[in-house]
Amino acid sequence: MELARSTPGTVPQEDALRHNRTRILIVSDVLLYREGLHASLAGQASLHVIGAFGGSEAITQVQALAPDVVLLDASLLGSLALARDMRRLAPSVRIVGFGVNVGETGVLACAEAGLAGFVGKDGTVEELITAIDQAMRGELLCSPYIVARLFDRVAELARDRGPVDADKVEPVLTRREQQTAQLIKEGLSNKEIAAELHIGPATVKRYVHSLLEKFQVQRRSAIAARVR
Repeated sequence: MELARSTPGTVPQEDALRHNRTRILIVSDVLLYREGLHASLAGQASLHVIGAFGGSEAITQVQALAPDVVLLDASLLGSLALARDMRRLAPSVRIVGFGVNVGETGVLACAEAGLAGFVGKDGTVEELITAIDQAMRGELLCSPYIVARLFDRVAELARDRGPVDADKVEPVLTRREQQTAQLIKEGLSNKEIAAELHIGPATVKRYVHSLLEKFQVQRRSAIAARVR
């Protein structure tokens, strides 16, 4: 029986939202990894582990539980293909790989599969928590060398596919940014959005600033127009 069905820490989605916690789903075929990560993350006030499953159940559970972040075991057979499938069926989910080969080839493969973050084979739980937090903010920390290789790869893709029209590229929003943008479109103030999402006004202000930057606009009305 899987952790999601037997662990008393599993609570309804509404409860996790009320406490503004990041909903985590762990995917690994190694029971020891699933149990270990679940125990390690259970004490984090900002995180809520909603389930832990093997690779064969991952797609079904991602669709059923709608996590914010999937922690994906990179040693899982076909893990990157699984990541691509999860992103295709649940575009808003953030996938963070653990146990990743952090060499050039491994990181590029993770990027092409749509991972939002990664931790190497010698990574710590603290580094994994940091990667989750960065993924939720739409950020990624990696070495200057890897950044340069990613730019090289983008240049190769541009030569193959033609240049990207920046005006037509839609920004990637976190779940909270999507909710905030929708409520802005409905005409709610920051205070009203905070009450609706059960978060602090300062947090709403941060999401609004992030939306302004991602949409490259200066007014809330422009965010509403983009959502429409």
